[in-house]
Amino acid sequence: MERWQRARSARLAALPWLHTDTSGPRAVRYLKDELLVAPGHEPAARDVLAGLGVAAERITTAPAALGYLRITAPGADIAAASRALKDRAGPTAAGPHHVFVSSPFEVGGPYGPPATADGYSLTAGPAPDATVRVAVVDTGVWRDSPLPESWYEATQSDYDDTVAQESDTGHANFITGVIMANTARVRVRIVKVLDANGMCTETDLATALVGLGDVDIVNLSLGGFSHDDHPPVLLQAALARLLEGHDRAVTAAAGNEGSDGRPYWPAAFARTSLPFAGQVVSVAAHDGAQLCPWSNSGPWVDLAAPGSDIVSTYVVHDDFPTGFARWSGTSFSAPFVAAAVAESHAETGTIAAAVAAVKKKAAAQTYGGYPGLT
Repeated sequence: MERWQRARSARLAALPWLHTDTSGPRAVRYLKDELLVAPGHEPAARDVLAGLGVAAERITTAPAALGYLRITAPGADIAAASRALKDRAGPTAAGPHHVFVSSPFEVGGPYGPPATADGYSLTAGPAPDATVRVAVVDTGVWRDSPLPESWYEATQSDYDDTVAQESDTGHANFITGVIMANTARVRVRIVKVLDANGMCTETDLATALVGLGDVDIVNLSLGGFSHDDHPPVLLQAALARLLEGHDRAVTAAAGNEGSDGRPYWPAAFARTSLPFAGQVVSVAAHDGAQLCPWSNSGPWVDLAAPGSDIVSTYVVHDDFPTGFARWSGTSFSAPFVAAAVAESHAETGTIAAAVAAVKKKAAAQTYGGYPGLT
């Protein structure tokens, strides 16, 4: 795990557009020189940036999503600007433009890269009457895979074919395979938001979420820590738009940094006081006996699910002739819960009731003090 974290940190440090704030106990990643600002707060943001020494003519704006702006201020202390604007205009007025990563990130994970797996049999696939709509918002999907293309929907732009040591090849394929191995009641749509390196910006993710349309469950096997542990402002707005007033749920991975307590977003929205909090299910990983030591944890985690040495559909290439792989991470715990919610929906009739039933079932056993599914 330490080798993986060092390698990941080194790769991220080499990206010129990315700022990594290491002043706290966990690294927070956001776009260098860029501030996300809520509608109506551009004048205040410009005043704050001018007060921090940024010349007015150097400040530029671009649209983000939901009326938010991306304000670029070269050389600005984005952390200081965010704090000052929040003090002036409120906690949702602005924030750094956070960057999120898959869980795992790159072809790796807490136990290293995926390993080839043999002797795995596919299930029958979606039932003819499958009605629960699941969106896997993740990496692009790989065509050359044992995952049948008839098992999911994707647009041309949602496919990827990148294979490299530093790429997150097959992450969406693997997650979709976990879902289909545990339920036949779903119709899966794969939406590419993470690039081949397993990264996306807050704007990327917000845009994908508000554009989903008809969906019942959204699986988010990605995330990150935030500045001052505050909810990322644009992501909060996007989840509110997606969830409030709708019978929907989000299953979100708790992350693999081995962090105890610090909120990891979007999973940590599950235990906020926001109106949609109960519609987000935050999922840690267990290995069948205990909470995985690399799994993030904290009071914001709802439950644990299998996440160690999971076998699923991957991609076919020289190192994976069968196309199946064994991989570990909370990335693969979250879709286990998505499948459980879909299964429960057949009896409960609503997604909200299905989430409650899954949480009740999980309470029958614990892993590291957390309710857990087996």
